[in-house]
Amino acid sequence: MVNQEIGFSLWLDFVERDFLKNDFLKLIKNGVINGATSNPAIFASAITTSPAYKEQLDSLGGKSAKEKYEALAIADIKTAAQALRECYDEGNDGYISIEVDPFLSNDTQATVEEGKRLFNAIGEPNVMIKVPATSAGYEAMSQLMSDGISVNATLIFSPQQARECLDAMKRGLDEYDVIGGCRVEGVISVFVSRFDRLLDPKLKELGLPTAKTGLYNAAKIYNMIETNHTPAIKTLFASTGVKGDDLEPSYYIRELLAPHSVNTAPLATIQEYIKGVEASPKLPIFDDEIEEYFAKLEANGIDMKEVYNTLLSDGLVAFEKAFEDMLDTLK
Repeated sequence: MVNQEIGFSLWLDFVERDFLKNDFLKLIKNGVINGATSNPAIFASAITTSPAYKEQLDSLGGKSAKEKYEALAIADIKTAAQALRECYDEGNDGYISIEVDPFLSNDTQATVEEGKRLFNAIGEPNVMIKVPATSAGYEAMSQLMSDGISVNATLIFSPQQARECLDAMKRGLDEYDVIGGCRVEGVISVFVSRFDRLLDPKLKELGLPTAKTGLYNAAKIYNMIETNHTPAIKTLFASTGVKGDDLEPSYYIRELLAPHSVNTAPLATIQEYIKGVEASPKLPIFDDEIEEYFAKLEANGIDMKEVYNTLLSDGLVAFEKAFEDMLDTLK
């Protein structure tokens, strides 16, 4: 559940047309969620498995695959934004994210142009443009926010990436403050479970605790962001679904419950989370404890810089493949 007292937000990492008009509204009304995120893989699954898109697809004959995707996505994101508008107007988040074409991740200007085009086409203020945390992406984030567009910085693994995002967002906010206008906010999406899926087999061999690296890395980034005291920028914990049966389904929500933060999770994960007793905040974790954990990893031959680079590289490739696969379904 959303906990406004401490500023903890729960966003749903799922969209599908019929769902948005039914159960999505119930989750918002019951205070379970106050935002949502999307990505091409989610849209690909929705488009290929739901009959709700057939009528609009039939009307898009002659359009390119990307034009079809954008038409479908814009309609769904607009529906979600309107459903979340009451939350937004109350200052209770109320955002829905849409991702720019990941093949533009090394092109600042193209990212900015596509972000503005999507934002204007949707026509709702509570839309966040999702931008990968690359060198080109940092400048794109700054430019979008300076133009009054909220941003979801995604694919963040390292504290250095998070720092670059934070600095870029603050520059954008400072420039926008000069102009004034509507509310502009940013979330820095730290991926969590991918660390554990990569490292846990090795840690198990070494006799070290498992399912902890993603948590400690996220906690380190959270501390850094909170130390900067920028209310309009929050840490968002992403990639929080559990794979396999080794962990409780809501593990990455419960263990990362924190003031002034967001957790975005799949529907099944959220359903499991709300079944349990209300969790208490687990963050912040003291910096000394975090550093002790990473020192232990280093002493056992685990190079976190190499881990960060691997996860970012793999993540960018996965984003591109998901986008390509989604377009293939629409050809």
